[in-house]
Amino acid sequence: MNSSNSLPDAKLSPVADSSVLQIWGGHRLQGHVQISGAKNSALVIMAGALLCSGDCRIHNVPLLVDVERMGQVLSALGVRLQRNGDILDINASDFTSSKAPYELVTQLRASFFAIGPILARLGVAQMPLPGGCAIGARPVDLHVRGLQAMGAEVQIEHGICNAYIPGNSRRLKGAKIYLDIPSVGATETLMMAATLAEGETIIENAAREPEVVDLANFCIAMGAKIHGAGTSKISIIGVPKLHSTEYSIIPDRIEAGTFLVAAAITRSELTLSQVAPDALLPVIAKLGDIGVSVIEESPNCLRVLPAERLLATDIETMPHPGFPTDMQAPFMALLSIAEGDSLINETVFENRLRHASELNRLGADIRVKGNTAIVRGVPILSGAPVIGTDLRAAAALVVAGLAANGKTTIQGLRYLDRGYDRLDLKLQQLGAKIKRTSITVAETEVSPTAVNPEPSITPKR
Repeated sequence: MNSSNSLPDAKLSPVADSSVLQIWGGHRLQGHVQISGAKNSALVIMAGALLCSGDCRIHNVPLLVDVERMGQVLSALGVRLQRNGDILDINASDFTSSKAPYELVTQLRASFFAIGPILARLGVAQMPLPGGCAIGARPVDLHVRGLQAMGAEVQIEHGICNAYIPGNSRRLKGAKIYLDIPSVGATETLMMAATLAEGETIIENAAREPEVVDLANFCIAMGAKIHGAGTSKISIIGVPKLHSTEYSIIPDRIEAGTFLVAAAITRSELTLSQVAPDALLPVIAKLGDIGVSVIEESPNCLRVLPAERLLATDIETMPHPGFPTDMQAPFMALLSIAEGDSLINETVFENRLRHASELNRLGADIRVKGNTAIVRGVPILSGAPVIGTDLRAAAALVVAGLAANGKTTIQGLRYLDRGYDRLDLKLQQLGAKIKRTSITVAETEVSPTAVNPEPSITPKR
């Protein structure tokens, strides 16, 4: 994608692999931070643009490695893209290829969700099984079963998902679909596919995340007939064709939550905008339990006030509207210096507590058993070399490094840059002593948890 922006571009691998973040902790933050568009909305809305044979202009698109990769996937399918700042123009009028490139899809799980729009537009799709962040493979069986219920023939052979619509109409058929778990990806894939299907599709036990609602609103802006997004039952009445639109992506609630935690752990006062406070209710509630006040100054602006004491609390991750799994790691960093013992139970993904050992390298006292972590608060953290093992783990280490005495050096920036729009630069503007720099192999201190390959993390059933 061509792009122009007032800030430096996101760092694409392998550049990010040869860089580290150095953080000199113990400095308070102050000022205002602008929250970027939601990563998980941007990726699926880019895929959703395949449903339209005309132009789509998308505003508030974050500058991320994953957005760049999704752009490469779309380009390989014959889609024209042009980026200017946070505006992305997408034209899928010449989109004719049904085969997504293996080398790109295996790097980005969200690109698999394009199988729904490709199948709906062309009647055939060939999509490699997805890759993505190093939290392991997650199954796509819910996507497949839903497409089959809508009349598609689907086979998986040699790591490729082959799907086609039999018959002369080349259109999917409306169906009643029940999801075993409220999978965000399956909900989004099937909702997109259903927009161009014949008849009505009903998705029961649908995911309720704000990003699902954002995708539904984008499709509605193109002329789709969707009702119930944001509830557990979504109905879609298919239409023959969708039209061009202009649409703005919602703010990233996980980026906003991360900055709230960064303010809390450094005992700082910050203002955040543009934000969607309703999407942050579980995070704000838990910060309140810890002793941190978050004030809604306007419908899209929050102010976080420093706490005299940080108190322990218990956290259990749940699908929306529960506490988000993507905020679990940053909160573990915060609770590591809270008074008392905290219990964190990860119910959404298995094996997603490996950042605990990295936080312990900074002086935290965290014990992990299965999918539960016991966090015993310590008075202070100390800087050390650590490595981010996945996207949110890397963010947790940044948060911890801001509060730690001395210098913290963080590797694994290829994960951080996938989901945070220039996090280090935004923190610099708030007064953090943080610098991205290249590092040689000889200088790198690899942590024990980085030696072994990442175990698979799958949704708990």
